Amino acid sequence: MQDLLTKFANLTIQSDFIFKKVMSRKRICKHLLEELLQIEIADINYLEAEKTLEPEYTSRGIRLDIIVADDKNTHYNLEMQVKNNKNPDTDTYVLPQRSRYYQALLDIDLLQKGQPYDLLPPTFIIFICVFDFFEQDNYVYTFKKCCLENRELELSDEATTMILNTKGTHGDISQDIKSFYDYVNNHIVTTDFTKQIDDEISYLKLDTKVRREFMLMEARLLDERREGIAEGEANANIATAKRMLAKGCYSLEVIAELTNLSLADVEKLKKEA
Repeated sequence: MQDLLTKFANLTIQSDFIFKKVMSRKRICKHLLEELLQIEIADINYLEAEKTLEPEYTSRGIRLDIIVADDKNTHYNLEMQVKNNKNPDTDTYVLPQRSRYYQALLDIDLLQKGQPYDLLPPTFIIFICVFDFFEQDNYVYTFKKCCLENRELELSDEATTMILNTKGTHGDISQDIKSFYDYVNNHIVTTDFTKQIDDEISYLKLDTKVRREFMLMEARLLDERREGIAEGEANANIATAKRMLAKGCYSLEVIAELTNLSLADVEKLKKEA
């Protein structure tokens, strides 16, 4: 319990939990989008914070941190990315494919059954990364679809992906975005905007309901991790038992003892072999 309380007290804007809470404050989220895109937004509406999109039970669901729509029906998905994760099986970074999957599922969620495709609204998938994915030192990397034969020819599907680099040094960004980057990286308050964010985090940490929510979330995650470990161990034991049965030189009792499976489970595996 004390470890969780300490963890909660030390949370920063880089935490998904705190990031979601801070960006759920309309004035902060709206200003961040305005400064980043250099546009004026009259208002934003929250579709759902930390929304889980699962189009079919056979598909992989995703959890989106913040989804908002502005007064012109442009939709924005904001994500905090602390780790530049790799797929251990392929040794490739997953962020590009992750952005593709996010875009696909967001589009599916936005287009109701039977509606024409041209009703899909403009979208921005925005990853706030505390690492430079492309190692070009840019503050922002913005992607739209263009023709390889003519780079000036753009496929106007109104889908934009932005990968922000809080460690960047090149490019044209506003002072508030630069201060936001400094705050994400080093918890440095340099402008009124980052002071608003810092004050909001301080308020959140004093809120007993927020603290309780964090504790419950961590408890659920711990249970899921334990279940995952237990399931992995069980699958490994079953695989070992199957190999021992295939060799045909071990008694069922010995296999059960060495794999921590019940004798009934080993007998069932033998029948299924």
